[in-house]
Amino acid sequence: MQTFEKNITVTADDLDQLNHVNNVRYVQWVQDIAAEHWNSKVTKHISDSYFWVLLKHTIEYKGEAHLNDVLTVKTFVEKSEGVTSIRHVEIINKNTNKLLTASQTTWCLISKETKRPSRVTPEIINLFN
Repeated sequence: MQTFEKNITVTADDLDQLNHVNNVRYVQWVQDIAAEHWNSKVTKHISDSYFWVLLKHTIEYKGEAHLNDVLTVKTFVEKSEGVTSIRHVEIINKNTNKLLTASQTTWCLISKETKRPSRVTPEIINLFN
């Protein structure tokens, strides 16, 4: 499994009324890193042929992040079978190494041509192993 990661610095726009990162922002970051990981790996032919839709999303909140915290967002695809893939995302405070959120999402691959579910191809599976 190949891990993809990036760092994010918490801004004032990420905060809620309690002055910590809003839960909705974590969900956005989970979606954003999935898209960035996909786009960093696939060929133009693959991106022109397929897109993903989210079927299921679970997230565990384990800690808080505050203004100017630097967060490491890590993701990897656990497995792909049939028309779905299971992706994990962890968001970690870079300075303390504390896990703030852990997420698991199930995505369905869709053909852009038919707008129907499509089997995850061996070529796509190999890109994320």
